Amino acid sequence: MQGHRRVWSILRVLATIVMLVALVSRVDLDTILPDWDPTHVGWLLLAMLVTLAGIALASLRWQRVLAALDLRSRMPRLLSTYLAGLFISNFLPSTIAGDALRVSRISSDTGEAPRTFASVVLERLSGWAVLPLLTLAALAINPTLLHLPGGDRSIHVAIIVSVVTLFLLLAVLMAAGHPSLGGRLASHTGWKRFTGAIYLGLDRFRHRPKVAAQVLAAGLAYQLAVVAAAFAAGHALGLSVGWTAFMAFMPVVAIVQVLPFPTIGGLGLREGALVLFLAPLGVNQSHAIALGLMVYGINLTVSLLGAPAFAIGRRPSVGAVTVATAAPAITG
Repeated sequence: MQGHRRVWSILRVLATIVMLVALVSRVDLDTILPDWDPTHVGWLLLAMLVTLAGIALASLRWQRVLAALDLRSRMPRLLSTYLAGLFISNFLPSTIAGDALRVSRISSDTGEAPRTFASVVLERLSGWAVLPLLTLAALAINPTLLHLPGGDRSIHVAIIVSVVTLFLLLAVLMAAGHPSLGGRLASHTGWKRFTGAIYLGLDRFRHRPKVAAQVLAAGLAYQLAVVAAAFAAGHALGLSVGWTAFMAFMPVVAIVQVLPFPTIGGLGLREGALVLFLAPLGVNQSHAIALGLMVYGINLTVSLLGAPAFAIGRRPSVGAVTVATAAPAITG
């Protein structure tokens, strides 16, 4: 099994290199970097700052989920752990290594591995509630996006992905929160108690609507920060795409880029989705791919801040990592 994982990791690295070369070959290299004037550099710096602010908001969302589960952890600790998780997720060929590290390090503080595991899963799932709603809200705010010349395909894809995501999320929550399904596992020992902890977490949210609202509010602020970072990156490249267009399409891009694909960080899926969604807005393929690579590069750059936290933090134990690998490899 370990040998298979090593081979798969090597294949993912090779696939990522091949995809990166293929994408760069389709881009006018002058468009990958912004013009080095104060305006474009300012937009680029803003994109990085907003990305970092978004990570802080994601850490706040995680803290509110932990609070709902009666677990306490200070924001500096959560932020450094979140950054460390992002660092290894972006630089190691694994989709769950970051979440495994988060579960391991915070559970070593709380002494509660099952509930800490549940906090990471529930924090991720809360993002899936926000992403499709952002897209649908943007289309309602700016209905002209529904009638873009040649935009029928992109709009149909955006709406279908959003509706299907909401449907799947509802199905997962109903299954995990049902007494005869998730509830039956809550009193079990062994690995089943980790799944049961998700049921208990959902039950806490039902009885603590204020905390649930705080989680969703923090999740909304985080996703808006992700959209704002992409908006700023687009302006750094000189793209004249409006805010509501980014608000409509970037959440769908975020959903699409976590689909099973043999590259690291959704490389290729993100760029392909941007080509599809931005073409009706007058953005050519080269600029759409350049935007995807810039967003990817910004995330990589900001996640480097997690390298010190990863290096000096407590190493995850083998048992904790094994348990954490059961967490869904999702973003949100």
